[in-house]
Amino acid sequence: MEPLTDFRDAHVVRQIAQEIAHLGLCSPVRLMEVCGGHTAAIYRHALHDLLPPEVKLISGPGCPVCVTSNDFIDQAISLSTLPDVSITTFGDLIRVPGSTRSLADMRARGADVRVFYSSADALEWAKAHAERIVVFMGIGFETTACTLAATLAEAARTKIGNFRLLSALKTMPEALRILFAAPDVQVDGLILPGHVTTIVGLDAFEFIARDFSIPCVVSGFEPVDLMETILMLCRQIAEERAVVENQYRRVVRKQGNVRAQEVIREMFEPCNMPWRGFGVIPESGLRLRTTYSQWDAANISVELEPPQEDAACRCGDVLRGRIHPTQCPLFGEVCTPDTPRGACMVSAEGACSAVYHFSPVNHGR
Repeated sequence: MEPLTDFRDAHVVRQIAQEIAHLGLCSPVRLMEVCGGHTAAIYRHALHDLLPPEVKLISGPGCPVCVTSNDFIDQAISLSTLPDVSITTFGDLIRVPGSTRSLADMRARGADVRVFYSSADALEWAKAHAERIVVFMGIGFETTACTLAATLAEAARTKIGNFRLLSALKTMPEALRILFAAPDVQVDGLILPGHVTTIVGLDAFEFIARDFSIPCVVSGFEPVDLMETILMLCRQIAEERAVVENQYRRVVRKQGNVRAQEVIREMFEPCNMPWRGFGVIPESGLRLRTTYSQWDAANISVELEPPQEDAACRCGDVLRGRIHPTQCPLFGEVCTPDTPRGACMVSAEGACSAVYHFSPVNHGR
């Protein structure tokens, strides 16, 4: 198959949909995707509409912007008030609400907040502006962690002393362990993240099938990939099996990317990390090792406001798969991509944003 051509073949997608229907599943099955890229692709290509009514797709904690907690945004906002600090970040984070403000609000008030496509670009900007302390907001999972580790290794090698990382990096396996151990979570199959598994390998997720008896399939991101993944999960369910399978064979290997894993371990160590909707998950975050503490923005002393959550926002429940985005009372009325009240409506990978843009629901417009 040729990427972006055969993997979007409508005839192949419909054929797979028919195979899923012919399995004749007797009871409803809930399949959760835990990758924001999968969520966006599922809604963009309207894959829900091709599935039999007994197959339900729900979104989990796979959007890195969405699971970032308010206190991390608040810390960046406080850093942005310092006269010699420049905040650099990926674009989505600019508009994520903190407890009372966003970084977009701070930029409008004169703070130096800049958007970069990569941490490497931010490092280059730091090299050219030695008079500034350049703080990069590091969010994401293992895929992003390896690129940030490479950037920090370059900062250390070239002795760029004005570059800092504010880390909210997270690791996916620990969050899934907490998710599936919760009694209120009902999931029959798991669509595993393709990019994360490219780094960590299949073995990192074996515990889900072993300990929770939940079928798992690593998926690519095109319509054919996702439909084939759903078919593989439904077959496991029909056959009463629970194993970890690899649909994304053209990219993912059992052992993952060993070199990327080494780079991550060299620069970072596990730490407790707050997740939106989950609270603090032990050993689910990555912080800089003490060897590299001079590049850690967490060591810059700032006064933080007490963290607050928007009581009406149901973003946390969306991330846990408890509710569909349209079940949030703010969805499409008060909370829109232009006026987001929660992180799930800000990010292009957020479930609320995906539903708003691609699903035929009434947004109150």
